[in-house]
Amino acid sequence: MDFFQDLDPMLKTLWFVALPATLIFLIQTIMTFAGAETHDGLSADFNSDLDGGDAPFQLFTFRNMINFLLGFGWTGISFYYIIESRIVLIAISLAVGAAFVVFFFIVIRQVERLAEDNTFKISHTLDKTASVYLPIPGWKKGSGKIQVSVKGSLHELDAITEDEKIETSTLVRIVKIEGNSLVVVKRI
Repeated sequence: MDFFQDLDPMLKTLWFVALPATLIFLIQTIMTFAGAETHDGLSADFNSDLDGGDAPFQLFTFRNMINFLLGFGWTGISFYYIIESRIVLIAISLAVGAAFVVFFFIVIRQVERLAEDNTFKISHTLDKTASVYLPIPGWKKGSGKIQVSVKGSLHELDAITEDEKIETSTLVRIVKIEGNSLVVVKRI
């Protein structure tokens, strides 16, 4: 501990900012990769959004504060003996701390873009081309089956037609949705 006692008060303060921020950052990172960021009460973020809105990025969170302090503290320590003016050192440290928050924001935005909703909704089949899988009897004589690709996934649906019988392997267009798994098709 003699190392800390002999330091200049400003450098000592920078160390007391950087070390706890680093420790908390490491704990947050481990918790994130361990899956503790889910809604099980272990979330480490304080949300300052008091109006109840659901914005994708909150500026004043505990995680952003730690990111800021991490950049601020380690920049101050790294450049303490290089930059003689303490005001310039603090200004650069503040800028790097803010850059850490912006960098985290950009990373989170990129990760959010990777999320994709692949939930099948029958409404996405409207006006799509499909292939008849089981023959579709004529009007009011029953249903057959079609296969349609939606968002890269092949789905099998019951199908009826308002025309004459449609044979297997015929291409059809979905013109109307009748229920959760029933569509009306027309021969192409």
